[in-house]
Parts: sequence; C-alpha cells; structure tokens
Amino acid sequence: MWPGHAGDGFAKSLWVMLWNLQKARPLWITNLQEDETEEMEDPQSSGQLVNPALAYSVSVASCGNIFSCGAEDGKVRIFRVMGVKCEQELGFKGHTLGVSQVCFLPESYLLLTGGNDGKIMLWDVNSEVEKKHKSPTKHPRRKKTKRATYTKQGGNISVSITDEEEHGKISPKLNIEHGEKVNWLLGTKIKGHQNILVADQTSCISVYPLNEF
Repeated sequence: MWPGHAGDGFAKSLWVMLWNLQKARPLWITNLQEDETEEMEDPQSSGQLVNPALAYSVSVASCGNIFSCGAEDGKVRIFRVMGVKCEQELGFKGHTLGVSQVCFLPESYLLLTGGNDGKIMLWDVNSEVEKKHKSPTKHPRRKKTKRATYTKQGGNISVSITDEEEHGKISPKLNIEHGEKVNWLLGTKIKGHQNILVADQTSCISVYPLNEF
C-alpha cells in the first residue's frame, strides 16, 4: 500500500494503491476525494475547516491485511485487504489539521497518529474494525473508557487520565500535546517499556512513555 503519485510531490496524492510487485502494476486504487463529499454533507462537520484528502502516510498492521492512511483533511481511514482489492472499514477524525503520520504498534490494532496540529494520539481500532466486519448494522453500546493526556510544560510532561463516555464514536485513548508539527513517529520498546519516538521540525527526538498501554 502506498500513496500514489499526483504530480506535485510523491507524498501528496488523492490516491492510495495496492501493488503487485512481481508484475510492477497496481491491483487496486482508491481516490480519497470520493468520501470528502459525504464529509461536507455531514451536518456535524459544519464549521470545520475542509482540506483536500491528500494522503500523507500509510501503516500496515501486524496482521498484514489491515492498514491505515492519514490525510491532509485531518481524517484517518482504516482499510481491509480483501484479496486483490481493499475496502474501507472505518474513518474518523481527531486532529484539527492534516494527519502527517500513522503507525500501528507491533502485534496490535493500537494506532499512533501525528498531525500538523502538533498533537499525537493513540487509537484502539480493534473493536470498531471487528464490529463492522462481523455486523455492519450493529451499533456499539455506550461504555466508559479511560482517556489520558500528556502535556509538555517547561520540558516536563503532565499526565491526566479521565473517564469518557463513548456514544458509538471512536475517541483517542491518549492525547499528547507535542506542540510541533510531527514529521515522523514510531512505537518501540526501550529497556522493556513501550515508548513513542517523535521527530519534528527541530533537531531533537522526543520520547513519550506508553506504560498505561
């Protein structure tokens, strides 16, 4: 899976493609602009800034048939590979600007996203993807989940965890106010503990702990 070439830069494209590398040709192509019309017609999206759905980043889950795509319109899309084609399983927003980076954590459906708004979020897409795959018409029940927020304050990180009601809408399990545009991120273990590595416009690499997950 890869963002296709749009002529004005490799990483900015409306298309996402599934390739057959042996034959060097795409098996499946989707235009992210197609569901932008639906987003504009959604009454809940009124007043929000609408940006083009240019693909910035893709990440494949460890299972091999689920991948995510982050785009300039601030939306994260989850796709499932079905043989020689793909189907969109889920779409959601949390960032106020473009989603510059997406990254699945190893051996899980926990998804890290980084945005041009300087935020880093952690999403658990496992339950939503499985619900849609098994029963597309079933509405998820209301439930309480813990939500954590990390905020930089003078070089330190403050943490707050609150209970949040879910109403069938996916919400981030973790929200980090990084403050700088995210150029790259990675979930990795350091000395046995899960961490997030983040690169931005500066010359430093930031490290955030993921002990809660």
